[in-house]
Amino acid sequence: MYTTAHARIRQQSFETFWYTHHLFIPFFLALYTHSVGCFVRDTPEPFSPFAGKDYHDHCLGYLGWRWELVAGGLYLLERLYREIRAARDTSITKVIRHPYDVVEIQFTKSSFKYKPGQWLFLQVPSISRYQWHPFTITSCPFDPYVSVHVRQVGDFTRALGDAVGAGPAQAKYYEDGEADPMALYEVALQNGQEMPLLRIDGPYGAPAEDVFDNEIAILIGTGIGVTPWASILKNIWHLRNGNRSKIQLRRVEFIWVCKDTTSFEWFHSLLKSLENPTGDGSAQTHTSSSQDFLRIHTYLTQKLDPDTAQNVALNTVGADLDPLTKLKSGTNFGRPNFLKFFQLVRDGINSRTYLTGLEGTLQTKVGVYFCGPSVAGMSPAPWKRLF
Repeated sequence: MYTTAHARIRQQSFETFWYTHHLFIPFFLALYTHSVGCFVRDTPEPFSPFAGKDYHDHCLGYLGWRWELVAGGLYLLERLYREIRAARDTSITKVIRHPYDVVEIQFTKSSFKYKPGQWLFLQVPSISRYQWHPFTITSCPFDPYVSVHVRQVGDFTRALGDAVGAGPAQAKYYEDGEADPMALYEVALQNGQEMPLLRIDGPYGAPAEDVFDNEIAILIGTGIGVTPWASILKNIWHLRNGNRSKIQLRRVEFIWVCKDTTSFEWFHSLLKSLENPTGDGSAQTHTSSSQDFLRIHTYLTQKLDPDTAQNVALNTVGADLDPLTKLKSGTNFGRPNFLKFFQLVRDGINSRTYLTGLEGTLQTKVGVYFCGPSVAGMSPAPWKRLF
């Protein structure tokens, strides 16, 4: 159990981690065999097992069950509650195929209540009756559905994509020239096919829930690691368009690092709507414009070929929208310089130019949140030295 808990094993073979950790059940049952053989006695004096009454009178037996009964009972109740909660009706309402083998699954479950940034466990009985896999919720509580974005990189996620009609088995349709494989498509199953049954356990809390407790929130996502911020940003959109109560958040810095341009299509419509909250400009914030409240920083790490680079350079001059992302915010090339970025934020706070209303103490609450590969997250954190 200890060996299979390693992060690399969990990422490459989650099934191994899941099944081996359920060995704790026979492990704990084996503990109760300690009473056999009179292992625990009330005297150091040796007695032969054939001594009869003298031998058994000194056996204390196994008394640990007194302490394990409460904890074990609570655990069984918790597992029973999870099974009942997961068995409640769940219906898939829409499946959208995104570029690079990412599939968005939208479903409804009346009993499912969650907060932005939380995650859930998902099970598909037709694929495996015992495997539960964690996924970040990408919708927000204002949406009439719950959604998750699944990148098909493992056995389970590929099987899930096939089951909902958007997996590798259906990819040939997009490769035959009948459709653009880099576009977004709503999946329609063939005659006689049905969407698989989903079982949902959750939601479960995550650090991202605390975003709205800060005055300044810096959200960093790499690749598909942007999913928790999709829920947060959707919630911000609704809060700023007539559904908001008083919130402490005054500035959001959103940093998204992607390897290629097509990855930006995953949440392009969301980012565009955030740059234009309403068509008539009636949305109000704590400060003034949406640019003052939300700043989007997109980074492209892939090297462009000469023709594409030349086209980008020509189309950028005088353009209102970025030629790659079609957003007002320009695309940065290469990896972000986080040290320089956080220095600018710190200096702006100290010079009273970053946020207004800090004249008294020059202090504010800054929250930094990251989601992505552990390799990227293990780099030295500059904000620890600057804030």
